[in-house]
Amino acid sequence: MNGAQALIRTLVDAGVDTCFTNPGTSEMHFVSALDTVPEMRAILGLFEGVVTGAADGYARMADRPATTLLHLGSGLGNGLANLHNARRARVPVVNIVGDHATYHLPFDAPLTSDIAGIAAGVSTWTRSSATPADVARDAAEAVAASYGPPGRVATLILPADVSWGDGAEPSAPVSAESRKQVSDSTVTEIAKILRSDEKSALLLGGHVLRRAGLSAAGRVGQAAGTALLAETFPARLQRGAGLPAVTRLGYLAEFVEAQLADVRHLILVDAKSPVSFFAYPGKPSGLVPEQCSVHVLAEGADDGVGALEALADALGAGPEGASGPVVPRPDIPTGPLTADSVAAVVGALLPEGAIVSDESNTSSLSLGAMTAGAPVHDWLTLTGGAIGQGMPVATGAAVACPDRPVLSLESDGSAMYTVQSLWTQAREDLDVTTIVYNNRSYAILNLELSRVGAEPGPKAKALFDLSEPPLDFVALGRGMGVPSARVETAEELASQLRLALAEDGPHLIEAVVPSIV
Repeated sequence: MNGAQALIRTLVDAGVDTCFTNPGTSEMHFVSALDTVPEMRAILGLFEGVVTGAADGYARMADRPATTLLHLGSGLGNGLANLHNARRARVPVVNIVGDHATYHLPFDAPLTSDIAGIAAGVSTWTRSSATPADVARDAAEAVAASYGPPGRVATLILPADVSWGDGAEPSAPVSAESRKQVSDSTVTEIAKILRSDEKSALLLGGHVLRRAGLSAAGRVGQAAGTALLAETFPARLQRGAGLPAVTRLGYLAEFVEAQLADVRHLILVDAKSPVSFFAYPGKPSGLVPEQCSVHVLAEGADDGVGALEALADALGAGPEGASGPVVPRPDIPTGPLTADSVAAVVGALLPEGAIVSDESNTSSLSLGAMTAGAPVHDWLTLTGGAIGQGMPVATGAAVACPDRPVLSLESDGSAMYTVQSLWTQAREDLDVTTIVYNNRSYAILNLELSRVGAEPGPKAKALFDLSEPPLDFVALGRGMGVPSARVETAEELASQLRLALAEDGPHLIEAVVPSIV
């Protein structure tokens, strides 16, 4: 058995049975070995940012890693932005990055690079296998490392001669670490704070934004009158009718400051203390008011759900938490499309069990309110701020959950970073409906230009204008095998969205909307 065969068998035995890839020459023996391990599914992406973003979306929904297969340092570099987002999402990803044969490295061939150095910025665990005999154990340890907790990006560098060399054997899985139990004293201390007359809030993040964590947080909120907040960009937020309602912190610093203005105790549960997304002249980076004390109930490696349940018990909470007010679903609007009317159509038609990958950016302001009354669904967001995540994450989520509809809400500028995702969706017949908000601008950058105090002239404004030549997403979608349509009214959008949700396979809807900035 050669190194590549032992590597793939080890990955499958450790529960990693999906490989997103854009391979090159150094990875050919891995590619060939795929046919010897039929349990491993290999999915081709036409750009490495699609590959790494799909691995992120897969992990968010499967709660286990996929592997990527990338070509040398250049291929890894092409995928770094979405590995950054995966790192911020704290999900498990295992990268396999091919390298030149060990004896070829001293010749400094054109594609030679510092792969470990490139990986270091996004990887918590990095290793280069030295021999075929090492590679399977290295792979097993990479998988275990990726689980954390919290989830991490692990990168295994695979020299070509290690891949093709004989004498390898599969390795047994390595046990991942378990989440740590939060101490009784910490729970007691937080319970004492929540029993005070001062206003408090729970800031929830990470793994506690699922049903079990939300249920426990709802019990705490009901018993102590505590507000429930969520981090601004959660990796995966379960929400919808019947679940305890949580309010996401705003993107703009002034919104967060208003949300926290009266809070005297902020309790972090697998979340970071809120900070401004960017620095702005004359404004603070930390967004917690001076009069507010920050306390930690559970960190990323802790069992936050168990801590919330223990806290609810300590407060004498009942078995059920408040599920929030019943929010009616919006009616289908009429007339020319706006970002708000797109949100209303989505809120009216979003099916139960849907997965929403949201990279709608400035067009998303009303989405939260409009979808609050929809059936229970999962909401995936832009965790690390590196745009070009939405369509790949939707692709990976659809691979992980083939029985659930996926809705990708995408801004036009961000879509062009990883539009190749559509081809993979068509090739794999994935049930993804993409709505592209086409406002023909980098609207978020127009907003930020004014917020940093810059005074734009015509050259500056032109850099954020996407109207000349106009992007034709219908042509782009059809050119990659995805049925596509352009809509300009709410009625047209509702008709096309109903059709897309009723049919299997991918669809694209180009929604022509005015810019709100």
